[in-house]
Amino acid sequence: MEQVKTLVTYGTYTDGRLAGVLALRGNHISLFFVREEVQGHGIGRALFQYAAARAGRPMTVHSSPYAVEIYRRLGFVPTAEEQVEDGIRYTPMRLA
Repeated sequence: MEQVKTLVTYGTYTDGRLAGVLALRGNHISLFFVREEVQGHGIGRALFQYAAARAGRPMTVHSSPYAVEIYRRLGFVPTAEEQVEDGIRYTPMRLA
């Protein structure tokens, strides 16, 4: 639970419902989700830009295989090949 206390969390709402959330530990994205039915409407990009403006640079993320292209579109580049740690696949990335 102590790690949760170190997160800075941002959220955005549409129609009174949570639409997306992004949490940072320092400049590292720890989680970033947008509700499926509102994906593709710019909500995630706006949430990311808001958090990035407050986080400073360089931002980093350990992207799931599913999200690598999403992070690329936000300006991230891989810093190493895909890795597996404790059974979890991820690609380390940083904001270019």
